[in-house]
Amino acid sequence: MDDVELILPGEFGAATRLSSKALRLYAEQGLLLPAATDPATGYRRYHRDQIPRGRLIARLRVLGLPLARVATLLELSPQARQAELRAWLAAQEAQLRRRRELIEALEGDAAPVTAAPRLRSRPPRKLLCQERRVHIGELDTFVTDAQHRIRARLRAAGVPCDGPTLVHFHGFVTHDSEGPVEVAVPFTGSVEPVDDLRVRLSPAGTDVYLPVAEADAGFPDILRAYETLEAWLDANRLTSPASPVEIRPGTDGALLDVTYPVSTNGES
Repeated sequence: MDDVELILPGEFGAATRLSSKALRLYAEQGLLLPAATDPATGYRRYHRDQIPRGRLIARLRVLGLPLARVATLLELSPQARQAELRAWLAAQEAQLRRRRELIEALEGDAAPVTAAPRLRSRPPRKLLCQERRVHIGELDTFVTDAQHRIRARLRAAGVPCDGPTLVHFHGFVTHDSEGPVEVAVPFTGSVEPVDDLRVRLSPAGTDVYLPVAEADAGFPDILRAYETLEAWLDANRLTSPASPVEIRPGTDGALLDVTYPVSTNGES
């Protein structure tokens, strides 16, 4: 190796805009190893040919990419690296767009829900259910497939299955996180559960509900209905003892009703 081409970490850092701390970190991670180390003094040297790699690492880190992702990108051809970065950028833009939509949906002045929440009695029900953890992007497909499967099972058992579809949200479902969602259809009679279909009993009680039109039922717009119901519960000093439920179809020609069970007069 030509010693003339070896430079000290300070000079290399100035050429690549990498600090001494960063150089030590990238050496420890195997991303940018010194070309030579003096066995007597421990002084490190970098080769001038390593400058482009150092500059590339610096630029990738400016993007906020984790070291593991940087290590992968370093081993790709320039064309493949650019393709990966463009795909990453598209994902970042989509995530930012979703966050912007959510912020806009949560603005108090943005298309407020004008309907007032209403109370109604909930009869005891026997439900045939399927549950799965899903993202928002998977929700509609899961609800459609699950209700078709549940109704097919009820028909095969000779049980009426013309009741509404109940979608229980046992956790928060977003674009970025999975939440447990349970699709259920009420029925009377008897049916044996199969595979991941199960039967459970839903007790009688009281619900507060809000009809939601199709134009307002997409995510994140539908969050305004949930917020309206939660504000109503808070204002009336009531609590909800169980998960919210979307009932499809809804009342008064609505696509669905968003409902919360309500604890009133000792109900649970």
